[in-house]
Amino acid sequence: MAELDVDVLLLSVGADLPWLTGYEAMPLERLTMLVVPRDADATLVVARLEAPRVEERPDVFTLRAWEETDDPVAIVAELTGAARRIAIGDQTWARFLVELQQRLPDAQWHRGSEVTAPLRMVKDAAEVDALRAAARVVDDVAVTMRERPFAGRTEADVSRELVDRMLEGGHERANFAIVAAGADAASPHHEAGERVIRDGDVVLCDFGGTMRGYCSDITRMYVVGEPAAEVRETYAILVDAQERAVQAATVGTPCADVDRVARDVIAGAGLGDRFIHRTGHGIGVDAHEDPYLVAGNREPLRAGHAFSIEPGIYLPGRFGLRLEDIVVATDAGPERLNRAPRELAVVG
Repeated sequence: MAELDVDVLLLSVGADLPWLTGYEAMPLERLTMLVVPRDADATLVVARLEAPRVEERPDVFTLRAWEETDDPVAIVAELTGAARRIAIGDQTWARFLVELQQRLPDAQWHRGSEVTAPLRMVKDAAEVDALRAAARVVDDVAVTMRERPFAGRTEADVSRELVDRMLEGGHERANFAIVAAGADAASPHHEAGERVIRDGDVVLCDFGGTMRGYCSDITRMYVVGEPAAEVRETYAILVDAQERAVQAATVGTPCADVDRVARDVIAGAGLGDRFIHRTGHGIGVDAHEDPYLVAGNREPLRAGHAFSIEPGIYLPGRFGLRLEDIVVATDAGPERLNRAPRELAVVG
């Protein structure tokens, strides 16, 4: 905050608040706001009926509970004092931001992530351990699914199984479970539906959740019966692109350069226009956070950065392929957290 000349940081819903305090605010019309002045102690403003959920941390913040007849926006405005440069959490509801701007008309407003993202990007050993533990769970799920039937089931049914297995493995919640069969897999964020998986279908499974406050994310490919030669050949290109990008993810390498490595392999095979998204995203208490492995991002990787590497090739009307692992940049080289087999899984 001192480096950025930010007077006060305001955090409401979103991952920054639990990352700093251990308390996750419910997304309610009742305002929760952590007020962090640059030169004074932090205060957590929360509705009294929510206060019992807060584990009080006097060494971290003072708790200020407001009553139903109080004006919590006025309380936050009071706590900001004479602040003129205010950073507010990126996911704060607009209703509260607009009211705060009306009460503090002379303030300059900035994104809270300008303060928190550089801190959250670099994971310490305990955070990497949490990511590693979450990765082991989804690895086990991915391996188990290699022995499970797919044909005759709907995408939604397989998606529910992925969710159940993540929860059984120790995740507190499942964040997503994409299951896309055949042509559906050409849409990277397809929502699993009632389509029945058939013989010959290529099935993309991209799933992850939260465990011990940290996220998992993995994508593996399954094929019902022997895959067609085109599928095998295209997938081999994808595996090569992912492996080269993983090996390129060394400390000091700009994020954009890792993206370029994967993209060059796929473009070299004549499929560059079929790779339609970035190579990866950071991961931590959020499933998607900084740093992003995308063209134009010259942020150099640092030891402790954790991110996905997930190139994809999508052929509309036919099939789509993606391969995703979580990787941590270390001084000894990239550490791939996901260990589940990466070859195409032939299933029944």
